[in-house]
Amino acid sequence: MNDREQIFSAIREALAPLPTKAANPEWEDSLIVCKASGEFDSLKAQFADKLSFASGKFFDSIEALEEFLKKEDSTFGYCDPGLAEHFKHWSGITFDTEYDEAKINDYSFGITRASAAIAESGTLMLKDSVTSARLAALAPWVHVAVLAESDIVGTIGEAIQRFGDDPSIIFATGPSKTADIEGILIEGVHGPGIQIALVLP
Repeated sequence: MNDREQIFSAIREALAPLPTKAANPEWEDSLIVCKASGEFDSLKAQFADKLSFASGKFFDSIEALEEFLKKEDSTFGYCDPGLAEHFKHWSGITFDTEYDEAKINDYSFGITRASAAIAESGTLMLKDSVTSARLAALAPWVHVAVLAESDIVGTIGEAIQRFGDDPSIIFATGPSKTADIEGILIEGVHGPGIQIALVLP
């Protein structure tokens, strides 16, 4: 048993005698987290606006994403095997479809699925149950979260209704940020420095 397995085994053992897990949080949908900055003709447009405000990048074109990655000199990474078909025509960009922790410092981007996007806050919801490799969403400098336009919801309350029984859910609003050192905002410290949402039809 390696160190990781020992740690998780100890956690499971400690949790075993506890009663069933707590219910999902109650959330009043009438609570407005972020007011819209204008009038939008779709949830996609509102989400794109809020994501941009949070320093994230929005794409609804695979070709535009390809050009962006090339400009960033981000040409080798990981891609969820279920998504690889979308990017097979890329030229000059290569990726693994099996995450290799030995290459963690070599992957400049990770492409994984997002479970939902929240229009009111520009937030991506990442669930372990549909993410092929969690490290691929957290370790590379560039993370591309792929989702269908139909998975964009209006509010945080609607996203909570999609939690299901997943043991781990991450809300990502733009790139990783911290301002706990002298109040100076720094991006990309605890996770991706560039957070991208690729919305497909």
